[in-house]
Amino acid sequence: MANYQIAQLNDIPPTRCPCGWAKRAFAESRENAASLHLVEIEKDSRAHYHKRMTEIYLVLEGEGQVELDGQLFPVKPMTAIYIRPGCRHRAVGKLKIVNLPVPAFDPADEWFD
Repeated sequence: MANYQIAQLNDIPPTRCPCGWAKRAFAESRENAASLHLVEIEKDSRAHYHKRMTEIYLVLEGEGQVELDGQLFPVKPMTAIYIRPGCRHRAVGKLKIVNLPVPAFDPADEWFD
C-alpha cells in the first residue's frame, strides 16, 4: 500500500448525510487518521452527534447558523467550528463547508436523539 492517498473531490459521487450531501475523501479505510468531506448543507439539517469523532467545519459559501448543544451561532465564509465528541450539532441555512472528521468518518458513529 502506498504511503499517500490523493482524492479529486469533484469526481467523488455525493452521499446523503444528515446535513444534505457529502463528498467524502479518505473515509473508506478505518486506518486513516482523518477524512475530508465537501458538504452541501440543506436548509434544515438534522441534529446529530458522534461518540468518538471530532469534527472541524470550515464554511466556504453561504451564511446561516450552526447549532451546538442547543445554542445557535452565526456563520459565514471562513468561519471555523471545532466540534468535540458528544456535542449535538447541525447547520442551519444553505451552506457549503469542508468537514474534517478525526478519526476518519465512520457511519456507525452517527447518533440521533
